[in-house]
Parts: sequence; C-alpha cells; structure tokens
Amino acid sequence: AERALDSAYPTIAALLGAAPFAALARHFWHEHPPVRGDVGEWGDALPAFIADNEQLAREPYLADCARLDWAVHAATRAADASTAWLPALDALATTDPSQLRLQLSPGSAVLESRWPIVSVWQAHHGDEPLDDVRAAFAAELAQTALVWRDDRFAIHVEALGSSADAAFTAASIGGRSLAAALDAAGASFSFERWLERALRSRWPMAVTPYTRAA
Repeated sequence: AERALDSAYPTIAALLGAAPFAALARHFWHEHPPVRGDVGEWGDALPAFIADNEQLAREPYLADCARLDWAVHAATRAADASTAWLPALDALATTDPSQLRLQLSPGSAVLESRWPIVSVWQAHHGDEPLDDVRAAFAAELAQTALVWRDDRFAIHVEALGSSADAAFTAASIGGRSLAAALDAAGASFSFERWLERALRSRWPMAVTPYTRAA
C-alpha cells in the first residue's frame, strides 16, 4: 500500500512525511482495498478520503494536491495518441467551429482549486522556491492546473491564467466541439491568445472533425 501510493502520490507523501503517510496508506488500504489486479490503478479514491479525514482537516489544500498527483499519475498511464494524430491547424480558418474538435494529448486534465496547487507541485517536482509557495498561500491564490504529456512522455503541470481559459480547455478535453468550447469559455475568452500560448508551450494537440460519437 505504501509503495503503490507513494508512486501515485509523491507530493502528498512529501507533504505529510514518511510515518504519517505510511499510516494513511494502511488506513486507506483497509477502507478502499484494490479491486483490480494492477495495483497501479488503485488509489483514485484517496483525494476524497483525505478530504473526509478529520485529522487532515486543518490542511484543506491536501485533497486538491492529491487530485493533482492522481491526474499526473493517470497521464503517465494514458494510451498513446493514435497514428492519425496530426497538428494541422489550417481547418480553423476554413471550417465552421461546430464541425471541429480541438484535442489535447491523451491524459490531459484540468483541475480547479481554491489553493495554489500548481505552486505546491512545482516546489516538489520543479524549481519553484518554497518562499514563493508561502507567498501564494498568504495571498490566498487560487490556481487551475493543466496536466499534459508531451511526445517524449514527460508530464507537465502548468497554471491556466483565467477561468475562461480553464473552461475552454476543460471543454476541449471533454470532447465538445470547438463552438461549444468557445461558448463555455464566454465572451471574455481570447482564442487567439490561448492558441498562441498552446503553440508556444508546445501542447500536443490536433484539430479533427467533430461528431457526437467522438
């Protein structure tokens, strides 16, 4: 239980420390035992388990940090993109948005939080200073995380800048048409600015025909 959860939830393991995390893993195993043979698929219920844990109530951001850890873990195990995955964007200028779908790489996810979960994750997996994380908590900074996997299977976690960006990205990942994703983002959303960032950050994506089946 400890090894499996430590692999899926390294940020939570670091935040809690070895002994408390081991106790949490044992308790979680008894309450939510694995139901599949692959233990790597076990643990998706931990964020809710943490949120309901009275002893962890004084650290309310932990549950969202756990959600982010699980999204990263899921992205590492996501299916590869199909061979038809093409980043051609010329259809954006020639086709009705209701007939198109903008896809991000398999395993991509958007997570909204009241807490600076991206800063916390970056502090443990990147190079963000802990002082910046403390400042983000002091400022009560809410962050929305985008998780995505590049063509070399490296996982990236970035903060989306606005609720409109988050709504558009989540709708796109959810399989909605480009027109529906634009509607979800609202009038304040700038698709041109979003696309510029996506290309600059090299988010793997493809423009494909939209069908309800897809």
